[in-house]
Amino acid sequence: MFAVGAVTATGIGYILAPAYHADDGLHPPHLPWSHHGHFNAFDHASLRRGWQVYKEVCSACHSLRLVYWRHLIGVIGTEDEVKEWAAEHQYVDGPNEDGEMFEREGKLTDRLPQVYENETQARAANNGALPPDLSLMKKARHSGDDYIFSILTGYRDPPHGLNLRSGLYYNPYFPGGAIGMTQALFADMVEYEDGTTASISQMAKDVTTFLCWTAEPEHDERKKLGWKALLMVGLMVVPVLYWKRIKFSVVKTRQVKFNKLPDRFY
Repeated sequence: MFAVGAVTATGIGYILAPAYHADDGLHPPHLPWSHHGHFNAFDHASLRRGWQVYKEVCSACHSLRLVYWRHLIGVIGTEDEVKEWAAEHQYVDGPNEDGEMFEREGKLTDRLPQVYENETQARAANNGALPPDLSLMKKARHSGDDYIFSILTGYRDPPHGLNLRSGLYYNPYFPGGAIGMTQALFADMVEYEDGTTASISQMAKDVTTFLCWTAEPEHDERKKLGWKALLMVGLMVVPVLYWKRIKFSVVKTRQVKFNKLPDRFY
C-alpha cells in the first residue's frame, strides 16, 4: 500500500511539476514588452532596428519563409527602400522564350531569400543541427517573445561538471541546456542607423520585436478593429435595450383570444 502511494505521488509530481524534467530548460522571465497591453502597438523604430539585426546577423542561418518583400512596406521601410533591398538579391525565374531558367533582381512579390534549398543542405552546413524558420517562432514557443530574448542573451559557461560535446553550447533557457547555435550577438556588431547603442540586450530586444511582427503582422490592425467593434457594441446597447423594453415586450406579452362561438341556430 505504501509503495502504491509513493508511485502515485511521484507520478502526480511529474505531472504538476514538469520543470523538474531533465529535458526542460529554465523558464524565461516575463519582460515588459512595449507592444503588450490592450492599447499598445509595435514600436516601429524597434521593428526597423530588428530588421537590420536580422538582415546582418540572423539571415546567415535562419529564413523567413512566410514573409514577402511587400510586407515590409509601411512597416519597416518605404516602398522605394524595400524595392532597393529586394533588388540586391537574385532570384531564379523562367523559363524564358528559349525555355531556359534565368536569374533576375528581386521584386516586391518575391519572398525573402531562403538560406538553404532544403533540410539536408541546412543540416550539412550546421553540423547536423537544423536552423528553424523564424517566421512563426514567437508563436512556436511558450512565452515566445520572452523565450527568444532569453535565448539570445542567455549564453553562459557550462556549470562545473557538465561536459558538452563538440558543437554544442550551454544556454539554460534551451531545453536540455545544450544548444547547437553559437552565441550570435556581440556588443557593437551592428551599427544602427538612428545611433542607438548596439548592446547585446538592445539587439536582442529589437530582433525579438521584429520576429513578433513576422508572426503577427496584423497585430496593430487587430487591436484597432477590436476597439472599434467594442465601441459599436457600446453605442448599440441603449437602442437595443429601448427596443426590447418598449417595443418587443409589447409583442412578446400579447395574447390572442377568440370570442365564444354562438350557439347553433339549427
